[in-house]
Amino acid sequence: MSGPLLNVAATQVGTRALGPGLRSVVWVQGCPFTCRGCMSPDWIPDRPARLVAPADLAAELLADPGVTGLTLSGGEPMAQAGPLADLVELAREQRELSVICFTGHRLARLRERPPDPGVPRLLAQLDVLVDGLYVAAQDQGRGLRGSANQQVHRLTERARRSPHDYEHGPRAAEIAVDGPQALLVGVPPPGLLAAFDTAVDRVRSGLRPGGGRERQLTNPQHDDGRRT
Repeated sequence: MSGPLLNVAATQVGTRALGPGLRSVVWVQGCPFTCRGCMSPDWIPDRPARLVAPADLAAELLADPGVTGLTLSGGEPMAQAGPLADLVELAREQRELSVICFTGHRLARLRERPPDPGVPRLLAQLDVLVDGLYVAAQDQGRGLRGSANQQVHRLTERARRSPHDYEHGPRAAEIAVDGPQALLVGVPPPGLLAAFDTAVDRVRSGLRPGGGRERQLTNPQHDDGRRT
């Protein structure tokens, strides 16, 4: 399979902070929304980040044989729906996987007026869709949703049978350190994000959150991800 490349802001192989089981996460670069309080302002601009073929990214995300799911975030995944659909199809040729996706678009709008030609194909691949814009005033500090206005859609029978509490369960976050970078993966519990920023500021850093947040420990420039 060949086609458009994915414009990727960050990846994480093997996390338990963004859905049930051991998952790999891809955060795409570029988002048409500018939600106030967004964790990831540097992942909003539609600019080249890391360009990668879906097949290569699938191999990367499945490098850990224990991974049982993929989580798609950003940025705005629906802006790159076609290549993400390619990614999921290729990954599922190698392994049975559940797939979760975050989007600022409402599901009804995606079905009626898809912002990208690949949206129907991507929706058909998803088990769970978390939709709606992040609203800081409605962030209740629980669940995989960033804020209470967002909705969790269980799109497959597998997802409907799952006991995982996306709406009200406790939040979890993990910090992955890779050389000079620290990546905060997950929807942070109350107080964690501020504590993380304070700690990293003490060693002069940059930053990247959103479903993951990353600081360049050797660089004071911010490079943020997105709340999911």
